[in-house]
Amino acid sequence: MKSLYILYTGGTIGMTPTPQGLQPSRDLAATALQPYSGSLKATWHICDPLIDSAALTPQDWANWLALLQAALPQHDAALILHGTDTLAYTANLLALALNLQGKPVILTGAQKPFGADNSDAPANLRTALAACQNPNVRGVLLAFNGKLIPPVGSSKTSTEHDDGFANPHFGTWQTENGQPENAPAPFGGSLLQRQFNPRTRVVPILLTPSNMLDNAAAQLNPDHSDAAILLSYGHGNVPAHPALLAAIQRYTQAGKHLLNISQVPHGNAAAVYAQGNALRQSGAINGGRCNLETATALMMLAAANGWTRGDVEGELQRLRLV
Repeated sequence: MKSLYILYTGGTIGMTPTPQGLQPSRDLAATALQPYSGSLKATWHICDPLIDSAALTPQDWANWLALLQAALPQHDAALILHGTDTLAYTANLLALALNLQGKPVILTGAQKPFGADNSDAPANLRTALAACQNPNVRGVLLAFNGKLIPPVGSSKTSTEHDDGFANPHFGTWQTENGQPENAPAPFGGSLLQRQFNPRTRVVPILLTPSNMLDNAAAQLNPDHSDAAILLSYGHGNVPAHPALLAAIQRYTQAGKHLLNISQVPHGNAAAVYAQGNALRQSGAINGGRCNLETATALMMLAAANGWTRGDVEGELQRLRLV
């Protein structure tokens, strides 16, 4: 009988109606896995308080990392029940920071509460539990709408349909792949330190035609953040504006990493257009296929552990993002 550690953090999957709207409930633990009681030995950890995942903080990540790291040696797999709003962020953080010890760590949630009419929760649980019991799975995966999705590059893509998550670059995981895309073993042989510091400050900067010069430059204050993510256009292009480029140069020369990623869901920040050359010369790191969810986890770890530019670029290569 498989031994399963279940970390129930909250989210729509276990919510019940209240006069103020849906709120997380402990009741899910008593009902969700009843059909599987004969095939699973489950140890539940119910977070107190349970949260809507929109309220997630880095301290929650630190707490969950500690719980999972302690639980994995005593269990065959871990199942994380999580709200969908920040599910992909958590999946990326676990994939990059957790020593998986060769075991499955599966995250799932739901667009509608367990027990609601036409809820997707039971099907998502079935998909997640099958992955936990699959001997070929030895890493982090998202289980949603009948699919298993690699965490690196994944995003929430819909609030309207059961098919709520996608990974534009890496697609879905299939049994014949042998293990999830980018699964550390641990960390794919990487020797980088991966301590997680919840106080690490990473600032995302979204370029738009109305926020690409003074506002964007003002956010790049090396005294106010530990790393930055620039969500640029297309192939990683930005206006060659002196104020913006000077701010980026000051930031990177202060020893802070700035990762340039495309704001296009299926984009690639790469050295393609001359328009992006000035940005590259200013010290920004090309993030390639990296998306915001992956970049957030990556930059938090890079800043907390003193990774060099070469370390960051090596990690991007290991993850097949560049």
